[in-house]
Amino acid sequence: MKSLAELEEIRKKALDKINIRKENNGVRIVVGMATCGIAAGARPVMNTIVEELKKRNINDVTVTMTGCIGVCRLEPIVEVLDPDGSRVTYVNMTPEKAQHIVSEHIVNGRICLDYTIGEVEKKEKSKA
Repeated sequence: MKSLAELEEIRKKALDKINIRKENNGVRIVVGMATCGIAAGARPVMNTIVEELKKRNINDVTVTMTGCIGVCRLEPIVEVLDPDGSRVTYVNMTPEKAQHIVSEHIVNGRICLDYTIGEVEKKEKSKA
């Protein structure tokens, strides 16, 4: 590094890379990243969400992490919070499901019902 301008350029590139995680007034995606979530595969799920948003040039979605959401048996858990306050909780997530949520829920506004906590719990009850 030879100059302040070079340092500023490095700073700008780093900020551009994390821009997708900045707060805004649009949709928020929250990934459960407590020990239980990480052990179940939350990190690849979160990375996939960030990459899919970046590939599609979607900049008005905030992606953040949280601790334990409280239903460890259904980890990895991803919550999508719309600006109107509505919330959809997706469970047993995989990177493939994360791609589908970005394309269907975030891009097209269609909730992926099969991945929601309500549908998964219905299926579990019917098996019991």
